[in-house]
Amino acid sequence: MRFCLIFFLTFSALQQADCSLAKDKSRIIVAGGSLTEIVFFLEEQKNLVAVDITSNYPAQATTLPSIGYVRALSTEGVLSLNPTLILGEEDMGPSLVVDQIESTGVDLRVIEENYTLQTIKNKISCIASILDIQDKSRSIIDLKLKDKINNLQRLSEKNQPNNLKVMIILGMDGTSPTIAGLNTSGNGFIEMTGGINIMNSFDGWKPVSAESILVANPDLIIITNRGLANFGTLDELAKHPSLSFTNAALNNNLMAIDGMSLLGFGPRTIDVANNVAKKLQSIK
Repeated sequence: MRFCLIFFLTFSALQQADCSLAKDKSRIIVAGGSLTEIVFFLEEQKNLVAVDITSNYPAQATTLPSIGYVRALSTEGVLSLNPTLILGEEDMGPSLVVDQIESTGVDLRVIEENYTLQTIKNKISCIASILDIQDKSRSIIDLKLKDKINNLQRLSEKNQPNNLKVMIILGMDGTSPTIAGLNTSGNGFIEMTGGINIMNSFDGWKPVSAESILVANPDLIIITNRGLANFGTLDELAKHPSLSFTNAALNNNLMAIDGMSLLGFGPRTIDVANNVAKKLQSIK
């Protein structure tokens, strides 16, 4: 009951702010990979005319015209495609471009998120409301996500008492791994699985020294596929001086995961979180 109430209150706030019915959804542009994923998840891609370069899933999305990087858009590039509706993630920018687009009267919706499991449902429901497909959305969620969400919640509750420490590496900054601190998608993901973020003493993504990592001593290390490209293989990653003496490296508890599926907080993130939560169960 408490979970349902939280969902209702959160979604109601979103609906008032961003999620009212669009007047014209005939030409949709999406700025943000998770939102593109959701549009396809809802089977509403027929009106998509362009996406940003973070929209790499599903593969069909990559065949659409590109508006560039979600944080570095140009007003002319977006408006040249004559959109009737623009769906953007919170980090859509720069702010000057967002202001210029809004000043033209084009229907622009920035979809809020705070990196929780509930956020994923909220984003799906918000887009469904904008596109006027609420009933269809509820059916798809029940069919494709309900069991996965329930399973993730059960696994997370089982994992929490085990106090297993997790570290997420985005990539390398010089010789130091860039790691998820608080108020990041990485931290939100770890909390979804019932793990503990070892780097909870700072906000944002920051390079962290070998000494700090060894003191924190993660039980599980997750790295994005792009980040792993700097190392080659997980075996080579485990030998990195910053990581080699951690419990995770010594026990071969390392995972490489596609960055958007891990950190995008779209429907795929629920699948990834279930896999990581199961991995944590095997470590206890």
